Amino acid sequence: MASHRAVVLVSGGLDSATTLAIARSQSYECYALSVDYGQRHAAELDAAMRIAAVLGAREHRIMRIDLAGIGGSALTDSSIAVPEQPTAGIPVTYVPARNTLLLALALGWAEVLKAEVIFIGVTAVDFSGYPDCRPAFIEAFAHLAALATKASVEGHPCRIQAPLISWSKQRIIREGVALGVDYALTVSCYQADDLGAACGRCDSCRLRRAGFEAAGVPDPTVYQSL
Repeated sequence: MASHRAVVLVSGGLDSATTLAIARSQSYECYALSVDYGQRHAAELDAAMRIAAVLGAREHRIMRIDLAGIGGSALTDSSIAVPEQPTAGIPVTYVPARNTLLLALALGWAEVLKAEVIFIGVTAVDFSGYPDCRPAFIEAFAHLAALATKASVEGHPCRIQAPLISWSKQRIIREGVALGVDYALTVSCYQADDLGAACGRCDSCRLRRAGFEAAGVPDPTVYQSL
C-alpha cells in the first residue's frame, strides 16, 4: 500500500546500504534516491545502483544538483585536497548544506509517492563531525517537513528516520551482515578511482577499515595500489 512506502537516500556507501536493508527488513516498499551533486567521482553512484538493485528497491532514481557550482568542499572542488591525516574541527570534506538539500529532494519525492517515511543513513558516532549528521539536525528537519508540505497540512506528515544515528561503525557492519548486506558492493572512499578502488588514507577509509576490524568481519574493500 502507498502508506507503507519509504524513500531511502542511498549514496553508495556502507551506511546508506545498511539503512536500505533496515528499511526493507521493516517491510517498507523502498524507493531509493541518489544524488549526483558534483562529487569528485561517479563510482559511488555506480555503487548506489548496484545496492538498490540487490537490496530490492522498488525504484531507484538519480537526481542532479550542482553543489560543485558553489564549491567550498574537497568533495566538490578538485583544487581542495582531501586530507589524508586526521584534522581538527569540521574537515574540508564537509559539503555545505548537502544533507539539507538531499532531504528536501527526498521530501518532495516522498510527497508525490505518498510515502510515510524518509530514511537517511547519517550517524553521529564514528563520523567526521559534520553538523548535518547530528540528531539535532534530523529533529529540526523533521519539524520543517511537518510544516512544509500539502501532505503534512492535511494530516499525513512524512517522518524522518535515521536508524544509525547512535550506532558505531562496528554495530552498523554487524547489523548489516545480519541483514545480508554485501559490503563489497559499496564505495565509501572520498577519492575512489573510476572502478571504486579506495585510497585507504582518507577519513572515510580510516573509519570504514576500523569498523570492519572492530566488528571482526573481513574487509571486502578493494584498495588502490599504494
